Amino acid sequence: MSELRVQVNQDSPRAISDGNWTSAKGTKRGELCVIDFYTQMAMEGRGYQLRVGTVTTGVTGDADITDTAAEACVDCTSGLTIIPCEVWISYDTGEGDSQECAIKSVATVSSAGTAFIPLPLLIGGAAAASTARQDDEGGVTVTSELATTTLQHLHVTSEFAQALGTDSPPSNPIIWQPFVPPVLPGPRCFYIQIAAATTAPNYFLHADYLELLTTQIS
Repeated sequence: MSELRVQVNQDSPRAISDGNWTSAKGTKRGELCVIDFYTQMAMEGRGYQLRVGTVTTGVTGDADITDTAAEACVDCTSGLTIIPCEVWISYDTGEGDSQECAIKSVATVSSAGTAFIPLPLLIGGAAAASTARQDDEGGVTVTSELATTTLQHLHVTSEFAQALGTDSPPSNPIIWQPFVPPVLPGPRCFYIQIAAATTAPNYFLHADYLELLTTQIS
C-alpha cells in the first residue's frame, strides 16, 4: 500500500529556486494542489497576447478572404515554439453578405504589416521573443496557402443575406479554444483572416499564446 503526504502550504505560498527539492503542496484538508498547464505557463511569464481594436473602436477587416492577406499574425523564428491557446473575434458591424474568418499557420514568417508588441499575460513580465503584426483590410502579408503546407485551425462562414431559404444567423463572438492546441516550432507564422463578402466588417480581436524555447519541448 502506497502513502502520499503533502506539505500544507495554504497561508504562505512559497517559491523554491530551480534545481531544489520541495514538498508537494497540499491544503489543510490534505488534498493535493495541482495547477493547470496554462495558468502555470502564465505564472512563469511564458504567455502573451496579440490584440486588435481599443475601447469602442474596432478595426476594418477584408472584403473576402484573400490568399496571402491576413489581419493579424504571430511569428516565431528558429529556436522558438509558440502554442496558440485562444482567439476571440467579436464583430462590431457585420457588413457584406457573408461573414468569414479563418485561423491558420504555416512554416514561413510574415513579410509585411504593422508591428505589434505582444503583451505579457504576466503583468510586468519579460518581453516576448516572438513578434506580431496587425493591419487593416488584409494588410498583413503571409505566404501563399497550400493544402500540403498550411495548417487550418478554424474556418467559419456565416451567410446572413436576406435570401429565402438560405439564411443562417451570424456567429458572434467567434471563440477558438482548441482541445488540442497546435504546437508550432519556428520558423512559423500563426495568422488570422477576417472578412465579409463584398463589404469589409469592423471587429475586435485578441489572441493568447504561449512561447517556449524549442529545446524545452523536444
